[in-house]
Amino acid sequence: MNAAERIRVDWVDIAKGICIIFVVMMHSVLGVENEAGASGWMHPVVAFAQPFRMPDFFLISGLFLSIVINRSWLRYVDRKVVHFAYFYVLWLTIQFLFKAPGIVGETGVSGAATAYAVAFVQPFGTLWFIYLLPIFFIVTRLLKAANIWLILAAAAFLETLPIHTGWLVIDEFCSRYVYFYAGYAFAPAIFKLAETLRARPAVAAIILCIWAVLNGWLVFHPASTPFNAWIPLESYTSGGLGGWATVPVISLIAGFAGALAIVSISSLMAALPWKQITSPLRWLGAHSIVVYLAFFLPMAIARTVLLKSGIISDIGTISFLTLISGVIGPVILYGLIQLTGYGQFLFKRPAWAHIDRAPRNEAVVATAAR
Repeated sequence: MNAAERIRVDWVDIAKGICIIFVVMMHSVLGVENEAGASGWMHPVVAFAQPFRMPDFFLISGLFLSIVINRSWLRYVDRKVVHFAYFYVLWLTIQFLFKAPGIVGETGVSGAATAYAVAFVQPFGTLWFIYLLPIFFIVTRLLKAANIWLILAAAAFLETLPIHTGWLVIDEFCSRYVYFYAGYAFAPAIFKLAETLRARPAVAAIILCIWAVLNGWLVFHPASTPFNAWIPLESYTSGGLGGWATVPVISLIAGFAGALAIVSISSLMAALPWKQITSPLRWLGAHSIVVYLAFFLPMAIARTVLLKSGIISDIGTISFLTLISGVIGPVILYGLIQLTGYGQFLFKRPAWAHIDRAPRNEAVVATAAR
């Protein structure tokens, strides 16, 4: 791998690191605020990231697909479907074991069994991203011979429609596929943009400042009465404030603008001479699925302890500490597994879970973005 390719991977890892922090932040902050019945100073940060948090994650997830999309179907399905299915079922079961007592208390054993079964068609908890990615991979493989602009237009149209069936897979597919497909279809242009802006940091800084002001205005400025009726309900539940950024069509533009802003920021950070500054973000990005799979438990424990102990009363500070716990907890768990050798199956697919030849040392982190 030459130096240019290495920089490309570095900025992608940095971008994923930023995204995974924003994802954990959303769940941490909104979870604390829901339990406390009040908002804190972290809420505006969550709201600011709402337009681009998931669009950027999906756009980056599609960046390297063109490299592997022409593999044999067996290998493609093994890497892009079975791989994620293994981790979904495993971590669904782990999460369910922690939540089962509460479900049994409310609906009985049969209700808990039904909830577990339904989770195979209606993604459970925080795991919907892992569930949806294989669907995106298969759909894109099936559409690889189609006209790019036609597919992009259709996906953009789906994003703007008020599709709320109640089935998360359908709703999120319609809302997110345009970003994933754009990452796949326009990967060369996205890499070129990153390189161009990295070579012109002053220009990039001006563009990013303008974007930040516009994104902030769209997020925090309430939409006019005729338009706020179009705002999806989930925009509020994911940290949105009912601003213009959540209005259909505008949300699509804001999503792409924010995703490209994160690409630009990450590219600039990758070019910094002091690599130790960005190495934590690189590590988190390279291991983003490790964090995504395991953050729920340390986050929930920190939230419960901090709220019930009463040691800290400020909701924003509690949210921030919960976020730190949600990010650091999986890192500690991963480190202990690497140190002791026990529990490798949690983050590394074992040989029996392959339908194609399992390469040596295939780690979950290596296939998440490539």
